[in-house]
Amino acid sequence: MNNIYYPGNRELQDKFDSRKLADRVNEIIVHQEINDEERAFIQSCDMFFISTVDEMHRPTVSYKGGNPGFVRVIDNKTIAFPGYDGNGMFLTAGNIVTNNEVGLLFIDFENPHRLRLHGTANVDVNDSLINEYADAQYIVRITIRNLFVNCPRYIHSYKKVKLSEYIPQSGYSAPVPEWKMIPALQDVLPKKV
Repeated sequence: MNNIYYPGNRELQDKFDSRKLADRVNEIIVHQEINDEERAFIQSCDMFFISTVDEMHRPTVSYKGGNPGFVRVIDNKTIAFPGYDGNGMFLTAGNIVTNNEVGLLFIDFENPHRLRLHGTANVDVNDSLINEYADAQYIVRITIRNLFVNCPRYIHSYKKVKLSEYIPQSGYSAPVPEWKMIPALQDVLPKKV
């Protein structure tokens, strides 16, 4: 069994009499390889959330977005996605460099569905996929430890209006984000590499 539970989980499972249920859920839904349905879902997503932890064990969560298919399933144990120009803080990528454990949450808000994925990540500025993404600064590859479909009952239904106009694409010049025009930042904005 791919046990995903630790003492804190067990303490609350015992308090709320859900240990047997948790064990059964772990037994029947948690697995180590991406199946065909999960591959299709991941590659259809235009966004996901990723959690990372810094060297002091403080967590952060980031939203990552792109065109559908920006997350690629490389094989049944590996996914990859690009790192685009951001605010220069490198919270997610920097945390991965320090502590490579990650958690991802893929959600479909229009047809409530979600998938949790856990694994180890690496950041590579010379990854072989980098030229396949317009304006990618680096590629993050994640080796999967486990993943599972999670109950969607509390997912609110939202309707996508449009994809972001800032998503890098070949042959397209995205507008400059407003925050990059703040006068106090002009002298510290990095030169485009």
